Amino acid sequence: MGPTASGKTHLAMRLQDVLNGEIVSVDSALIYKGMDIGSAKPSATELKRYPHHLINIREPNQTYSAAEFRSDALRLMDDISARGKTPILVGGTMMYFRLLIEGISHLPPASATIRTEIDKLAAEHGWPYVHKMLAQVDPEAAARIHATDPQRIQRAYEVYQLTGRSLSALHAEQKQSADQQLSHQLLQFAIAPEQRRVLHQRIERRFLQMCASGFADEVAGLMARGDLSLALPAMRCVGYRQMWQYLDGDYDYQTMLDKGVAATRQLAKRQLTWLRGWQDLNWLITHQGQAQLSNDENAEEIVDQLLKSALAIINKQLNY
Repeated sequence: MGPTASGKTHLAMRLQDVLNGEIVSVDSALIYKGMDIGSAKPSATELKRYPHHLINIREPNQTYSAAEFRSDALRLMDDISARGKTPILVGGTMMYFRLLIEGISHLPPASATIRTEIDKLAAEHGWPYVHKMLAQVDPEAAARIHATDPQRIQRAYEVYQLTGRSLSALHAEQKQSADQQLSHQLLQFAIAPEQRRVLHQRIERRFLQMCASGFADEVAGLMARGDLSLALPAMRCVGYRQMWQYLDGDYDYQTMLDKGVAATRQLAKRQLTWLRGWQDLNWLITHQGQAQLSNDENAEEIVDQLLKSALAIINKQLNY
């Protein structure tokens, strides 16, 4: 796992070679057909050599829940293992990873009435205020959720209002049954640059490369289908909304670039927030000396170092 643009895909492909593995994508954007450039999907050449499960499994007008992911991933992990190979799960959708490990909590459905009340509270005092209220009833969730993440703050506080119990407590109750279902030993890795500014540079460079590689044409083709809108989950993927709005005339090209880069950096920040409190996590850090280069000429060298670090941990923990 790791933030966007951290190099997860390249490391996973190298691990596939070394571990006789198969890659299972853990990315809520890569599931969609026709969304290749803006989602940083592996190229056709890469996918031919390193097939990824759970890529291109839905049309952009369709949905795919976290529960569906968990069911598919467990099935694939069992199948890959039964064929004598190693399942390698790679991606940046942290909710998918968490539900895979902890199981699906039987939480109450959303309440429009309570959500309206929470929205009014946030409109009056701000989301950081609601976050503080959440911290009083569910400090564990509040520590995990950023004070500027309204969707997750709202849900956690809503669950407490509906049940009188914290979201964290309800999740914990599911863990034992999840452990029983998950019949695999997990080694968990997170990859990230040592310096946040380096990640920001990578994000900006990659977004500019996407735009130079035909991202606008890709989104124009999606708009031309006639069955998509910005309300769909697929079009809420980072970058797609900003490009759609640019093509719709909402703002100019430079504004689209600025907003696209900013949205991607916010995504990376949320991903790192998830990972800071993650248990049993092995960090693979791109250190300062490697990361300061401003291009990708040293990408293979960096991946080589990360691969060595990962294999050392695997050998130690699994006694290979």
